[in-house]
Amino acid sequence: MKKKLLCLALACFCAASALAAEKIKVGFITTLSGPGGVLGVAIRDGFNLALEHTGGKLGGLPAEVIIEDDQQKPDVAKQLADKLVKRDKVDFGTGIVFQNLLQAAQSSFLGAETFYVSPNTGPSDLAGANCNPYFFAVSWVSDSYSEASGKNMQDKGYKNVFVIAPNYPGGKDVVNGFKRYYKGAYAGEVYTKLGQLDYAVEISQIRAAKADAVFFFLPGGMGVNFLKQWHQAGMGVPLFGTGWSFDQDTLAAVGEPTLGALNAAHWNLDLDNAANKKFVADFEKKYGRLPNEYASQGYDAAMLIDAAVRDVKGKVEDKAALRRALEAANFKSTRGAFRFNKNHFPVQNYYLRQVVKDDKGRFVNKTVATIFTDHPDAYVAACKM
Repeated sequence: MKKKLLCLALACFCAASALAAEKIKVGFITTLSGPGGVLGVAIRDGFNLALEHTGGKLGGLPAEVIIEDDQQKPDVAKQLADKLVKRDKVDFGTGIVFQNLLQAAQSSFLGAETFYVSPNTGPSDLAGANCNPYFFAVSWVSDSYSEASGKNMQDKGYKNVFVIAPNYPGGKDVVNGFKRYYKGAYAGEVYTKLGQLDYAVEISQIRAAKADAVFFFLPGGMGVNFLKQWHQAGMGVPLFGTGWSFDQDTLAAVGEPTLGALNAAHWNLDLDNAANKKFVADFEKKYGRLPNEYASQGYDAAMLIDAAVRDVKGKVEDKAALRRALEAANFKSTRGAFRFNKNHFPVQNYYLRQVVKDDKGRFVNKTVATIFTDHPDAYVAACKM
């Protein structure tokens, strides 16, 4: 009798575990305040637009998205991650903007075998030797944008470049990527405080260095202030950046000083595919502004989760099946064709963009060339998954 009862109990347990979840819970930690807040808002808005397109569901199941502001503080990000995993028992984590914040929070998600889908930061260690079966990035490795920028500036023949970036892991990765493809001399290399808004000292250093070009990575409010102060200082040195430093929100905030600037990115408003056209049109209609790459990544993160949950028929407790479904990436990306490498980072194109005025007088990026086609990151060979 005891054996029969045990078998019955096990059968009931297995049947219950095979059932689809009643809803999908997503823990969404992002930066919604301070200088980096504009980036988190863009990611959140893109994610929410995707949910609108899916009828408020993920994989056909009702979605509960718990949105938290990390205040751009690592300790806060860690506390929120612990809460979302242990108390709220989320099925997925997403949303984090900055690499140092992800480093603080990632063990909470990955240690609990909770899938984390990064809509932005792509740490080099998680792309290489520390790649993780529970971590996916729909964005890039931090180096990749700057690799494209470095190749572009090398091809243009610059010989003495000044580099400026924030002093945090993401900033260091960006500069390393630039150096991988730009092989000329360096007039200077400066790392600023993350969140810094006054660049008078750095601009004076650049002026004194007599560089023939400047490469900078200063996302969000940092880039807005830098570009305004650069223009006010009357600097005549060619200025190059990543797409992060010339995203749509930055262009709208800075305006005329950005006209003609060149930058590298994996996405743009004018990419000619059906998913992107719908995304751009619906984002502008819903939010009254044009989307940027951060918003497109938030959108793609939601669509990846939606596709994976659909492919496992809501049985998110089957971690192996859910992982395979995430790896398959059966969704329509705003970039067009989308595929993951073995380290769960994308293999994708990177474009050269130039700031122009559109037919409505708005400052936008125009795609002018393809720098890399199907470009893998520099760390995938070290990933043993």
